Amino acid sequence: MHAMQYEITLPADYDMGIIHQRVARRGHLLDDFAGLGLKAYCVRERGVDGSPVNQYAPFYLWTAPEGMNRFLWGPGFGGIREDFGRPVVQHWTGLGFHRGPAWGGTPRAAARQAVPVSADADPARLVEEALNAQAKQSDSDGLHSSALAVDPRTWELLHFTLWAETIPDDLAGARYAVHHLSTPEADTLAVGRHW
Repeated sequence: MHAMQYEITLPADYDMGIIHQRVARRGHLLDDFAGLGLKAYCVRERGVDGSPVNQYAPFYLWTAPEGMNRFLWGPGFGGIREDFGRPVVQHWTGLGFHRGPAWGGTPRAAARQAVPVSADADPARLVEEALNAQAKQSDSDGLHSSALAVDPRTWELLHFTLWAETIPDDLAGARYAVHHLSTPEADTLAVGRHW
């Protein structure tokens, strides 16, 4: 599993209805994209749910690098480049994935927590602790799914969760509204630890 996200930060006075219409018109185009586990069409709006910015920030879980490459070098990402310029594409190596009690439904919210791994920390121990915490969270009411990943270049742990309706108040990190979810190969994402 590979996690990927790009963040397109928009002006404070940007009409976010344009993004909502874009997702409504184009979201279905990846509903059968080979190699894509899931894509959450994530949106943050300035002043909503604590967001300081307007942002379109889709999040992807790829089942194989071939699907990710086909998207990045094909017309899908080409449309993003044409409309917004070329954003930085962040990507992480998958560590674990869990389905929650709300797996069968359509999530409306997402949370992204990025945690730096300090230079003096034992990354193996921190990954183990994060995987254990993820497993404990997997039966939380309203949880659709949970992905844990790491960027070993910057030593950042990423925990991304999708929620049926609302995100628990005690969950830190960026919060998003999910306007569409493409899940062509979601059922093939391996559950649990990814090694």
